[in-house]
Amino acid sequence: MVKEDKSTWKANYFIKIEQLLDEYPKCFIVNADNVGSKQMQQIRSALRGKAIVLMGKNTMMRKAIRGHLDKNPSLEKLLPHIVQNVGLVFTKGDLLEVRDLLLDNKVKAPARAGALAPVDVVVPKQATTLGPEKTSFFQALQITTKITKGCIEILNDVNLIATGEKVGASEATLLNMLNISPFSYGLGIQKVYDSGSVFDPKILDITDEDILAKFSEGIRNIAAVSLKIGYPTAASAPHSLANGFKRLLAIAVETDITFAEAERTKEYLADPSKFAVAAPVAAAATSAAPEAKKEEKKEESEESDDDMGFGLFD
Repeated sequence: MVKEDKSTWKANYFIKIEQLLDEYPKCFIVNADNVGSKQMQQIRSALRGKAIVLMGKNTMMRKAIRGHLDKNPSLEKLLPHIVQNVGLVFTKGDLLEVRDLLLDNKVKAPARAGALAPVDVVVPKQATTLGPEKTSFFQALQITTKITKGCIEILNDVNLIATGEKVGASEATLLNMLNISPFSYGLGIQKVYDSGSVFDPKILDITDEDILAKFSEGIRNIAAVSLKIGYPTAASAPHSLANGFKRLLAIAVETDITFAEAERTKEYLADPSKFAVAAPVAAAATSAAPEAKKEEKKEESEESDDDMGFGLFD
């Protein structure tokens, strides 16, 4: 296979990215730090049929996007995020599904001196297989240990490295001796682009129930403010009507004025015993019916058990 010259390769790259920008309305801006070629191949294989991964120099990606702004001006929102070691993952499908595939395709990696920790690293208390000659590593990191059966035992959980801190040489050596690979690397999602909007990936975790809950909370707040200041709104109208009905009912109870909805309340206040007796009677009637059915079934079973349709000497 003849290798393309640099100018031809660049021309083909610009054509490819323009086609992807035209064809796909959604994409992820991903960080590719610490992702090797073999892992990248595995990610492309996992996304086959669902998304396309495009990597390249930032200058080339920005130039291609700027040259496409006349067709799609909203792509300009991508430009501020094309920094450092990033790539684009184009998709037409469900963003959540592609996001989960990207997060699943991560590999564990040992701690390297000088690297920034993406997560907190905790060394659990344990009995190690290290001999007493390795005690100096633990003493340098102020880790409490003791010798048990000729091996070093860590007495307490140790918060070794915090998120964002640079891994030191001693920490890296200790983790490697304990066979702990605390980090996992893959394509980290930085931003999401969807039909002209750029947002954080955590927004994908918002469900319909979360949106409804926020709207309900806002409506309740509007209704409360509207009722307090006496300004009618669509949110406060039902509460205003209910409060008005309660006031009318209170006036009808205290005066001779009446209306259909107030008659039952006035009747109850005039003779509460009428309503108090009705409930026990109904309950007694319902409880008596099952007992009668039980007695009937019992009598039937006794009769059938007596002769079973035959005489004693038949």
